[in-house]
Amino acid sequence: MKGESNQALRVLVVDDEPAILRFVGAGLEILGYKVTITSDGEEALALARAGRADIMLLDIFMSPVTGFDVLMQLREFSDLPVIAFTARSDVGDFAIKAGANAYIGKPFKPESLAEKIQEVMAKRAAV
Repeated sequence: MKGESNQALRVLVVDDEPAILRFVGAGLEILGYKVTITSDGEEALALARAGRADIMLLDIFMSPVTGFDVLMQLREFSDLPVIAFTARSDVGDFAIKAGANAYIGKPFKPESLAEKIQEVMAKRAAV
């Protein structure tokens, strides 16, 4: 992943709120990322299993399948980097313990999210 541009990075955004999906998806596309969005945890897992993403941005408080459910199932078959979205830092810390690589608090700006993506991907490349 070292040296890849935003254009090469495929970002899967998973959130059950359509407005957040549109906001995050559009913001990341403007910044040059290839974005796939879904509001369905099962679809997110299928896309990850098919190798359709380089990183996943995952809302923790979704229903009926929660972000924690997605994360735990994902970790059974993949080490795909995951950044959890949450408005609560205590939940973000728990997401890290559950297997997320990082978290970002809501609300956030697309530029802040892009910085977090680059940080996670840089750590992954260094390993």
